[in-house]
Amino acid sequence: MAISKVWVEDGCTACGLCADVCPEVFVIEDVSTVIEGVRYSDYEAQIKDAADGCPVEVIKYSE
Repeated sequence: MAISKVWVEDGCTACGLCADVCPEVFVIEDVSTVIEGVRYSDYEAQIKDAADGCPVEVIKYSE
């Protein structure tokens, strides 16, 4: 099943890991932000890697 939604919960430390792993989906402003309008299914592996590597475990997605 394809990823249909990605979000970042409260608690992001803006470490930049997600933007390094998947700059097509994540951007760091004050905290990590998900770029809207992206076909998340095109970046499933990178999104999952970013979520798995997040040191504070605030990157979430739904399939």
